[in-house]
Amino acid sequence: MSEHGPGPESRGQIDINPIPRIAVQAFCETRETAALIDAASSDRRMMRTHTKVHMGGLAAAVEFYQSAPTPNLVVLESREGRDEILTHLDRLAEVCDPGSKVIVIGHVNDIILYRDLLRRGVSEYMVAPVDLFDFLKTVSDLYAGPEAAPVGRTVAFIGAKGGCGASTICHNVAWTAARIFTSDVVIADLDLAWGTAGLDFNQDPAMGIAEAVYQPERLDEVYLDRLLAKCTDHLSLLAAPASLERSYDFEESAFEGVLDVVRTNVPLVVLDVPHVWTAWSRRTLRAVDEVVLVAAPDLGNLRNAKNIMDSLRHARPNDQPARLVLNMVGVPKRPEIKPEEFAKALEMPVLATVPFEAHLFGTAANNGQMIAETDPKHPVGEIFRSIAVAMTGRAEVKAKKKSALAPFLEKLRGRKAS
Repeated sequence: MSEHGPGPESRGQIDINPIPRIAVQAFCETRETAALIDAASSDRRMMRTHTKVHMGGLAAAVEFYQSAPTPNLVVLESREGRDEILTHLDRLAEVCDPGSKVIVIGHVNDIILYRDLLRRGVSEYMVAPVDLFDFLKTVSDLYAGPEAAPVGRTVAFIGAKGGCGASTICHNVAWTAARIFTSDVVIADLDLAWGTAGLDFNQDPAMGIAEAVYQPERLDEVYLDRLLAKCTDHLSLLAAPASLERSYDFEESAFEGVLDVVRTNVPLVVLDVPHVWTAWSRRTLRAVDEVVLVAAPDLGNLRNAKNIMDSLRHARPNDQPARLVLNMVGVPKRPEIKPEEFAKALEMPVLATVPFEAHLFGTAANNGQMIAETDPKHPVGEIFRSIAVAMTGRAEVKAKKKSALAPFLEKLRGRKAS
């Protein structure tokens, strides 16, 4: 529980690590705390974050998140007492996304309140007035400290068969996630010889993922910044060279170091995995948080999808099965396997069905645009949105959400009921 910041003579000696590309939202009750958050957001150690300051405190936060997803970090100020703070937090827990961290800034130095907050999953309680460097160090320790968990969630997209459109789905879903959650996303194009991410986003960077793979000893957050190509305010790309000047034969663990650095600094890492079955691709699919398998509704895709699903079930026994997306459904005059039959054969549901829209997808590809940029009102955009929500674990807007606080609250409610 933080109360006093360091004196001016010791501030320069504070070890504060740079804070990764997280989204931060603060709900303040006093102008002093709002000014503190503004000043912190301008500090060089928070230069990668996206920070917004609101007034209204805990009550405003509860109301705001009824219709908006929570960011990586929520900072809440309250001048109320213990019971009022806990009541508001109980309500906030019902609308808080999984994985969001919470810092509470209070105006009472109460050890019992501090312990109650920690039991509810709150990351830190700070007593106002809060020192700037104390606040920076608290946030840094949450995300960059020696015991901090990696920030990023990793999601891999792979096609059941070449040409089924897995890369197109991958890029559109990643772009959509960056837009609707206003949180940083990195696409890593792992198809070094034939990757299309650069084309899809109209990017031709001089460096990309090849430099990271072939020079892993150089890769840190500074070098990563040089390798990333900026696509939008929240979306960046580790582009493939798409060159045949060399062969791309990788060891099994070739991409591990790259992904470890990226996911330490970015909230969401989306991997565009080529349709290959090698030691490194199998290892990558086994290690990620989520796998999305894209398939077209024909027999070859069905056979391959079943083989991939069976392999992943064996390799990831404690994880949920890969998500299934059917793409290019409804090609005129083409015999197709119906989605329900495809799902039955794989013994798993279809997450989304993307219709065959040759003109729409062709126009977007030729213009280096995403579908929602080419036609913002087309229903396919909503399909990509639903996939983004599912793969990130983030709650849909206006949907009821739960957070890591929920289990603690349920126990407390059970005790009260008894």
